[in-house]
Amino acid sequence: MGARDPLLPVALPTAANSVDDVREYEFLPRDFERVRRLIYQRAGINLSDHKQNMVYSRLSRRLRVREMRSFGEYLDRFESEPQFAVAEEQEFVNALTTNLTSFFREAHHFTVLQEFLHNSQATKPPRIWCAAASTGEEPYSIAISMTEAAGGRPAGFLLATDIDTNVLASAKRATYRLDEAQACGERRLHRFFLRGTGANEGMVRVRPELAVLVKFAQLNLLDEGWPLVRSFSPQLDAVFCRNVMIYFDRKTQKEILHRIVQVLRPGGLLFVGHSENFTDFHDSLSLRGKTVYQRK
Repeated sequence: MGARDPLLPVALPTAANSVDDVREYEFLPRDFERVRRLIYQRAGINLSDHKQNMVYSRLSRRLRVREMRSFGEYLDRFESEPQFAVAEEQEFVNALTTNLTSFFREAHHFTVLQEFLHNSQATKPPRIWCAAASTGEEPYSIAISMTEAAGGRPAGFLLATDIDTNVLASAKRATYRLDEAQACGERRLHRFFLRGTGANEGMVRVRPELAVLVKFAQLNLLDEGWPLVRSFSPQLDAVFCRNVMIYFDRKTQKEILHRIVQVLRPGGLLFVGHSENFTDFHDSLSLRGKTVYQRK
């Protein structure tokens, strides 16, 4: 007797007790299907089967905050108690929204935008909408491009929206780690950012004269009519809606794209993600370059 003989086989965990037994909460297939239905109804997000672990990880935090004993209890209250649903809905959506971004991501888009704005014959300052602002890197990259296209003078107006209120709060602070902003390049860092000192060493903040170009606001792309966008400008010069449509089914994609075309001026540009293709909208959009479309 004594220590286990190292040559004896060690029993491996079975499928039944390998994952669920170490989870804090029971998470059944029917729970995932309910989450899937609720997020589709509220945000149009179409969760695939392989997102189950992601859903568990993110929503289990809400169960802890709400002191729930199970996903079933949380979802029952979400669906049967209006007061609970109203209080929890935004946190539910925030938890399941993916926010992957960086400064000057897909850099060719900003080259196209600058050339487009520089060559534009428009008499008014450009108006642009960024439909997935996330934590602000993309809208500030657009604002930098707008300023450079205008010869270095801040010019134009940018509406930056997102469904997630947490990332919008971060974006409004306009503060980033220096290593996150390095993609802008040293010249742009010097021109458009303030560097932190002392306790803020290693941090940068977008200069106020650039930040003032950007208006951040919460918006759900499923909202009817987009009154916020239309009040900002009935005819936009450009729309950035990148890596958003991949989370929607084809029906929702077509509805949103149709509305984008309506708020985009003739000749205006639509920038989409590297894996998104909308050539079937050839009646209203023509492909101008890699993942860049122009309204006919």
